This record gives sequence, structure tokens and C-alpha cells, in this order.
Amino acid sequence: MYIADSSHIILHNAMPRLLPIFLVGLLVSTTAINAQNQPRPNVLLIFTDDQGSLDMNCYGSDDLQTPHMDALAASGVRFTQFYSAAPVCSPSRAGLLTGRTPLRAGLPGNVPIPYHREGAGLPTEEVTVAEMLKEGGYKTGHVGKWHLGHIPEKQPTGQGFDYSFGHMVGCIDNYSHFFYWSGPNQHDLWRNGEEVYYPGQFFPDLMVEEANRFLEQNQDTTFFLYWAINVPHYPYQGTPEWLETYSDLPSPRREYAAFLSTMDDKIGRVLNKLDELGLRENTLVIFQSDHGHSVEERAFFGGGNAGEYRGAKFSLFEGGIRVPAIVSWPGTLPEGEVRDQLAVGTDWLPTVADLCGVSQPQTVLDGKSLASLIRDGSVASPHSVVYWQTGQGENSQWAVRQGNWKLIGRPRDPVQPDRLVLADSLFLSNLKQDISESTNLAGEHPERVQELHELYQQWQDEIMRENQLRNYGQ
Repeated sequence: MYIADSSHIILHNAMPRLLPIFLVGLLVSTTAINAQNQPRPNVLLIFTDDQGSLDMNCYGSDDLQTPHMDALAASGVRFTQFYSAAPVCSPSRAGLLTGRTPLRAGLPGNVPIPYHREGAGLPTEEVTVAEMLKEGGYKTGHVGKWHLGHIPEKQPTGQGFDYSFGHMVGCIDNYSHFFYWSGPNQHDLWRNGEEVYYPGQFFPDLMVEEANRFLEQNQDTTFFLYWAINVPHYPYQGTPEWLETYSDLPSPRREYAAFLSTMDDKIGRVLNKLDELGLRENTLVIFQSDHGHSVEERAFFGGGNAGEYRGAKFSLFEGGIRVPAIVSWPGTLPEGEVRDQLAVGTDWLPTVADLCGVSQPQTVLDGKSLASLIRDGSVASPHSVVYWQTGQGENSQWAVRQGNWKLIGRPRDPVQPDRLVLADSLFLSNLKQDISESTNLAGEHPERVQELHELYQQWQDEIMRENQLRNYGQ
């Protein structure tokens, strides 16, 4: 997401106008002082993996049991028009942690496995939310999936985290903790840069133990915990109890549902730990899926639920990027409310900065603070135009949305790839009229295509010039 802010305040010398300005400044200063006197919240950021757009009870999936995620939504604000920063793992995480579109952050595609490109990953020049909060006095921790780089300076402890436990590549078997994607099988489980071994132990349980230990050890300070859960990303490895619960569902929904409810159990255990430690009302909990569900072979060709949204993971159609998202801070933020305004994963960094009273990084942020919108449902979305791009060059897929109009360049539809024809290389839809993006309106509205295409080109040119100065994207 990117929107240029061109507002300016011009002060004239006319004396009658100075008094109101002085009073406004005094009010702002007083408000800032009062905010500084309030205790800063802890932050728990839960980032799930390949969770479908509607895969919670509160989002409409009545064939699932997700009581803990639903309870989290009931204790806070739930978004219905929330977008991931990208439709695939690494760039979505880059956007989340930097508050910048993945293209601007120098990571518009997935990080390759180490023996293909060892030094790939999120550029170390980028400022992460962990570095921002650490500068503000927070103790910072990471548990779970990373997928933002493998060399020491691009691992979590090189990107602002005091503590880290998890795997560095895109996925692992949850019992052996080996990566089986391609090439030699590779063990991938690390604590603070040191390889650790827990053969046969269920990784979701290990994550809960590590997360709860971090909470216990830091309960007397202010902390930030980034819990990047590797579920329900394949391999689907739900517990036997949940597989039995869903035995009447058809495959692959059965396997997916069992793993998702297994994840819900683990989330409940960590939220219960916050309650046990008396920290819940002083902890800002943010929840989001990284992008839509997978239809890859390793995911049984599906299992997730995007409802009427077209597409899935890897796609810039709605089913690939519209995701469940929740924010909860009982006693401080509204509870049991819904926001239909548009928001993006890059918004969390400035939102956290706003709610925690810390300074934002001195760089160009694409995200906008959602604090006012979260507090007041009548506040408009801070975005008038949003942008996406994954990949670079001729293989890139991009999209721009302005109001209800959305244009996708080189669209992908992994669910029904045969639906796309050569004429769909620029795909225009009006989401208010056609939320399923079933009909390409490019031929009917060429002027709208041109307008949105020009916006995208201007945005891309600006970022490419900026990144060339920093040798990003090489």
C-alpha cells in the first residue's frame, strides 16, 4: 500500500490567527503528555499461515470449531475488508514487519532455500517492528516460522529480536522438524541462531511452550512477542482428536479443519497464559493470516474456504489476499465490534507505534495507523489507493485498488487457472458490483483501466528509483 501525503500547514503572520493555533498546539501537547502517562501495552502479534479468508466461525465457516479465535474477536475488533501485504509467505511477512509494501522493502517474492541463494532475505537496512519497539524499551521475541532469510544478520536476532525459536525456511514436518521441499532433507529448528533438536515432539506444542516461557520470563517488563504460527500451512498434521471430530467432512476439508482447530487450541493456551499472569488487559493482541489458503499438491489441492472470493494463495484476486484480522485490548479498545473499512497488513507497524507511544522509523511507511478507526467505527479508511506487487519483471503480478475499482496485471487463479485467457492480462473489476471478480470489465471501461494502470506505473517507478539507490531487488 502506498499513498503520497501532500498536506501542508501554512502559517501566516496575521495575529488574530495565532491564538487558535497556539491553543490547538497546547491541546495536542497535553494529549501527548497524557498518553505518555498511560502504561504502555505489551504486544502479542499472532500471524497464521495459509488460513483461508473465511476460516473461523465468526467469519462464516460453520463447519469449523474455532472457539478461541472467536473469543478473541469477541473481545476486540474484527475486520471484514483486511488485506495481506502479498499473496505469498515471505513478502507478506516483510510487509507486516516493516510497514512497507514488499516491493519497497526489497522482498517482493519468497526467500529461496539456503542452498539456492544463501544470502537472500529481508534487507538488513529495513527497520522492523521489533527494532522499533526494542528502541522504545520493549523486550522482543519471535516464535515460529521466519522465512525472511537464513544468514545470521537476516535471522530474527539480526532483525531486532532479543529471542527467537523456530524454523527459518517456509515449512517443516511438525514432528521431525525437517524441510522436505526439494534437494537434501534438511533439519530446520533453531533457538537464537543455534540448531536445537526435539525429534518426535509436535512443533505446535513446542511453540506454545516457548511462547508461554517468554511471557513468564518477561511479565515484569514490557514485551513484544511475534508468534508466527506455521499452521494451517501444509503438511496438514492435526491431532487425532480433531481428525476424529471432523471424520464426516470430505477430504481435503477434513485434514485442513483438523489442523486449523489444532491451531485454535494452541492459541487458546497462550491467551490463557496471559490471563493466568494477569496480563490480558495490558496486552495488545493482533491476529492476522499471512494470505489466503493453499491449493498446492502438498495441501491436498485445497481445504480452505474463501467463500465467494475468487482465487487463493499466490493470487491477487480477493481469495488470495483478503484475510481474517482481529485486534484486541480489553478495557481500552472496543469489544465485540466489526470494521468494514479497508485496511492492509502494512498498517500494523504504525498502529502499534501509535498505541504503544513509540516513535515510528524515520523512513517512508506505506502503512497507516488504524488506531482512530479501531476506536471509532465511523472513521473512514486511511487508504484511498492501495497497491500490490509480487515478483519482478515480466513474471510479476500486480494490482491496484481505488475505491471499488480494482485492476490486476498478469493475474493468477490457482483454483481455476483455465478461466483466465490472454485478454485477461489486465483484469478490471468493481468489487461493489462483483465481489467474486467473475467478469473482466476492462473492455467496457478502458478509461478506468488506463487511470489505474498509470497510478500503478507511477508507484512502481517511484519505488524502483528508490530501490536502485540502495541496490535492493538484486
